[in-house]
Amino acid sequence: MRKWTPYATILLALSLPAAAQSHANSAGITKPTTPIVISKVTVINVVTGKAVPDQTVVIDSNRITAVGPVKKIKIPANGTVIDGSSKYLMPGMTDAHIHFFQSGGLYTRPDGVNLQQLYPYEKDQQWIKDNLYSQMARYLACGITRVIDVGGPMGNYASRDSVNARITAPEALVTGPLVSTFLPPNLGQKDPPIVKANTAEEARALVKKQLPLKPDFIKIWYIVLPGQKPETSLPVIQAAIEESHAAGLKVAVHATQYETAKLAVTAGADILVHSVDDKILDAEMLQLLRSKQVVYIPTLLVSQGYNRTFTQQFNFTAHDFTYGDPFMLGTLTDLQHIDKSKLPFDYKRLRSRLSIPNREDSTMLTNLKLAQEAGVLVVAGTDAGNIGTLHASSFYAELLAMQQAGLSNAEIIRSATINAAKGFGKDKSYGTIEKGKIADLLLLDRDPLQDITALSNIQTVVHRGVPMQPQQLLPVTPEILAQQQLNAYNARNIDAFLEPYSDSVRIYSFPDKLIVQGKEAMRDRYSGMFARIKELHCKLVSRIVQGDTVIDEESITGFGEKPRSAIAIYKIKNGKIAEVYFIQ
Repeated sequence: MRKWTPYATILLALSLPAAAQSHANSAGITKPTTPIVISKVTVINVVTGKAVPDQTVVIDSNRITAVGPVKKIKIPANGTVIDGSSKYLMPGMTDAHIHFFQSGGLYTRPDGVNLQQLYPYEKDQQWIKDNLYSQMARYLACGITRVIDVGGPMGNYASRDSVNARITAPEALVTGPLVSTFLPPNLGQKDPPIVKANTAEEARALVKKQLPLKPDFIKIWYIVLPGQKPETSLPVIQAAIEESHAAGLKVAVHATQYETAKLAVTAGADILVHSVDDKILDAEMLQLLRSKQVVYIPTLLVSQGYNRTFTQQFNFTAHDFTYGDPFMLGTLTDLQHIDKSKLPFDYKRLRSRLSIPNREDSTMLTNLKLAQEAGVLVVAGTDAGNIGTLHASSFYAELLAMQQAGLSNAEIIRSATINAAKGFGKDKSYGTIEKGKIADLLLLDRDPLQDITALSNIQTVVHRGVPMQPQQLLPVTPEILAQQQLNAYNARNIDAFLEPYSDSVRIYSFPDKLIVQGKEAMRDRYSGMFARIKELHCKLVSRIVQGDTVIDEESITGFGEKPRSAIAIYKIKNGKIAEVYFIQ
């Protein structure tokens, strides 16, 4: 973080505390030493799609040891009882398509939009390494107890092992570099996430290279560029599938075109990691998918994430502001203050060329409904990490998009639980609430079968038998609070903007002239401004964090031809912004 010395005197004047808040990820989460009992709870049977009331679930160590009616299940004498009255219990969910090597921010895919002169790709990659555990904890807070990384550098395997060793992270299944028919530029050379195979022999060699690291499956990138024929590179696809199957591994294939998807499935692909988006699935294709027992992961919103970022037409929700990483979310609006001469496109002009949603989005919704009705195994996944698809928080929006496609709540829940477990060969251990299975559970206030929005606010997550509260998993630091309100300011979302503030917040013109007192007074002041000033945007020029105080140097546009410069000083008390001082 860059320091700027002219404001050191301000820090001294504010009598700052010496220590910053501790990271919340490790607060109060310990493995139980006695059995956990969830009593009088309504259990969601994801197979039948029914809610079964008055159940008792017993957890010992990391396993479910008993499930049944309250009157039939004996509570262990040394058990710790959680009252499940008026609560609902369902299995933990799986995001079946993420990427560790992508941050979700603006600068994470230089093969798509190269902004390395502004923010080096190596810096993005280092950020990912430094913040891996925080990102994974966010998944748990969203009720996602398992993630599946469908391709990245060889370093993925070390990430998997370190993530799986932590109770505050979901279990991860991974593969390594994508065996590809195309080599994208700018993604690094030392440990590339995507490697092109020019021949069948090279494809087999790439699969064999990963085997000593014990991949959970193998991933293929079946890309056919304009003017190319899909059959030309089919031998590469066939060889990679044959070699993977010979090693006992399933094969996931990126094939978004009807023809490439059909060829891949015919060649033996087990998993399609995206929707087919160029053509409506016909009866022949649906029968092929069903007969081959192919897993279909729709990833409905990832393309919209790019389009919304490139046109700066966002639809951030309260869920995004709460559960998404605030710093990566913040980068997504950077296009509004980057010098246009340094950008490969004008985001305002792109609005006339990119419609949101577009034809492909409509095709994907139709194909998902057809696949579901045809009995294809549908599994929920986001492609999190791509530009505009934030880790963890994007999953809830994906479920809502599946609902928009016409899937019932029961079908959606099934896609995120037992279907995901079946699709990746883990249904003996996960996916349902049954005796002997790993205790990955979600305790909810409302019935998700009746209202899928119940999944937006989870009361308790049990991961490998350890109960934890989402609040324990979400880090709350002075810098995060300052960033969250900045993000909401730029989105002109008044509720999200006010959330980090204390109810009794005071705003001053430095040093002591009171401008606003109380959150409701802030609402009156800022909601009108958000409505009036459509081009409002605050650029963070620099930031100092000192204990419980954050000092931001800001440049604000939208009020006139020239930006306004200001210093904002945020003082945090009891996990909220309690005082703000502005220096114009």
